[in-house]
Amino acid sequence: MNLRRYFWPAVGLAAVAFSVWLLLDELRGISLDDLWDSLVAIPLHRWALSMLSSVVAYAALAGYDHIALLHLGKRISWLFVTLCSFTTYALSHNIGGSVFSGAVIRYRAYGTKGLTGHEVGILVAICWFTFVLSSVLVGGVVLILVPGLLDRFTSIGFHSFSGATGLILLVPVAAYIFGSWLHLRPLKIGSFQLHYPRLPIVARQLITGPLELLAAAAIIYFALPEAENPGYLVVLGVFLVSFSIAQISHAPGGLGVLEVVFLAGLSEMDPAEVLAALLVFRLFYLIVPLIIGLVVVLLFERSQFDRPSS
Repeated sequence: MNLRRYFWPAVGLAAVAFSVWLLLDELRGISLDDLWDSLVAIPLHRWALSMLSSVVAYAALAGYDHIALLHLGKRISWLFVTLCSFTTYALSHNIGGSVFSGAVIRYRAYGTKGLTGHEVGILVAICWFTFVLSSVLVGGVVLILVPGLLDRFTSIGFHSFSGATGLILLVPVAAYIFGSWLHLRPLKIGSFQLHYPRLPIVARQLITGPLELLAAAAIIYFALPEAENPGYLVVLGVFLVSFSIAQISHAPGGLGVLEVVFLAGLSEMDPAEVLAALLVFRLFYLIVPLIIGLVVVLLFERSQFDRPSS
């Protein structure tokens, strides 16, 4: 049990160490002055657009929990759910291992509203699946629209197969929609049952999830300079690759992982400008939400402490 407890944190730290080592090699010749000049060069209106994109992204993330609770048939205050979802993602994005850390935070919060561990487990599973489903959907569409995307990361030459790969990714999404339309029976694993979402819930998943990814990628896109900018779809594709690798690595905040992948994916741009855009992303998507999330946790725990014991 002790080995299991420390395995994923160890994997995350190892991923950070390896990524930082690769990143330091990439950053040779880039000074702090270059990085600062790139940050200062970002126009004020593009700072504002990046900040607005972050607000949209977290609003969409809050929709994940609302969708899951709708599937469970549970009614909880809209404000409570939104704050819980915001805090969960603000903390788990920075901690790493978002599925596990997010489960702990949600269990603590929703347990006070009467949800059982079983129900919280289903809620976490639906939120995680919504993210995966959205990543596959958006990834498939991007591969169709940007055939040369994967060639930015490898010299194998995926250009000819990009469209076919995108279509293959869209097949399970279509199958998921079709399965909802068929009203398939619940999946049973022992005493555990997972009911297939209804079509209205699936529709919400296919709107809310992609919106979060589109908005998160827009934070970086607006922070990049217009000169040599490959366009939003390319930035979105590189973001999907980098964010997926960061999630798999369990690196806290994707530290080093995002930077290495983005520098490889946007190799035609000035590395200092790419790093400046990623700093803006970390500020609006990770650091500011983390600070707000910690305040929300402290206020929540204070309210629980002040409640009279039954």
